[in-house]
Amino acid sequence: MTGKGGVGKTSVAAATGLRCAELGYRTLVLSTDPAHSLADSFDQELGHDPRQVRPNLWGAELDALMELESNWGAVKRYITQVLQARGLEGIEAEELAILPGMDEIFSLVRMKRHYDAQDFDVLIIDSAPTGTALRLLSLPEVAGWYMRRFYKPLQKMSAILRPLFEPIFKPVMGFSLPDNEVMDAPYEFYEQIEALEKVLTDNTQTSVRLVTNPEKMVIKESLRAHAYLSLYNVATDMVIANRIIPDQVSDPFFQRWKASQQQYRQEIHDNFSPLPIKEVPLFAEELCGLPALERLKEILYAGEDPAQVYYKETTLRVVQADNHYSLEVYLPGIPKSQVELSKSGDELNIRIGNHRRNLVLPQSLAALQPAGAKMEDDYLKIRFA
Repeated sequence: MTGKGGVGKTSVAAATGLRCAELGYRTLVLSTDPAHSLADSFDQELGHDPRQVRPNLWGAELDALMELESNWGAVKRYITQVLQARGLEGIEAEELAILPGMDEIFSLVRMKRHYDAQDFDVLIIDSAPTGTALRLLSLPEVAGWYMRRFYKPLQKMSAILRPLFEPIFKPVMGFSLPDNEVMDAPYEFYEQIEALEKVLTDNTQTSVRLVTNPEKMVIKESLRAHAYLSLYNVATDMVIANRIIPDQVSDPFFQRWKASQQQYRQEIHDNFSPLPIKEVPLFAEELCGLPALERLKEILYAGEDPAQVYYKETTLRVVQADNHYSLEVYLPGIPKSQVELSKSGDELNIRIGNHRRNLVLPQSLAALQPAGAKMEDDYLKIRFA
């Protein structure tokens, strides 16, 4: 589940978890949003480790510091040692040893761990707001770029030089060269993230549900999110329009608001077609606790299995026609003027605004050059010759 902050994605994730558990699936709802509200939604205490909420249903809120200590402890200790040798006090060195963006990396690693363990039949991610969630999806390719070009050569060089220079290095600098445990940890992280990318881009078992509100700014962000998700080859299978004022509300105060919502509801259906759209009314009370979530669950999934993939979206395809190949990327709502393309070696760089994807091309395209591009039926079609 993802969407702009405040649209109600946590409530939708919790209600989806309730329905899955009701159908007999062992279900985990995992919050990776740094500003957790899943415990408030269930109205129960949750922690870093899965805690049972009701039969077949567990909830957890990612604690980035705990995840860091268990997965990144050796690297953190080494960075702390280096910083202390350069004159920083203990607590300052420990704080600076936590690199920016680590909570996002740990979110991916935690998902991968639960997927590998197969303790749960359904894993529902209550993700951070769209901007952070999209940055998380770009990590596998960004990490791969650095690993291929810089890290692997550095790792090999370190293994050769450490025995030669360690006796000289430590007395002069005050800290040791990184050992194998420290050097191996980042690459092990990358391998897990790369393996998870294959799961996230498999539209037969993974999909995103976009939660939006019938408001201009929220719809625009949701449309951009849909296009960016497609850019990262992650399929969306449903849009949930939340907080729609019910027809029975007749107070004059709400008439203008209802009229504008009617217009935006139509925009949601028009702009996100052919994705299924589910509408959820604005509730008269706060959606906290299991009784309130039960009502939301019935509105969303009465008689349905939310573990199904509602719509199989094809976000990336290679087509051969008229003696040439065409790479087609699904970018709904994005005009061609906003797309920048460049090719380097076997990688195609696609940039839309501040989002960029370095797409490693299949072998059939890697040796060819882009010979033109056009937008047609919401697909960016790049011709190779």
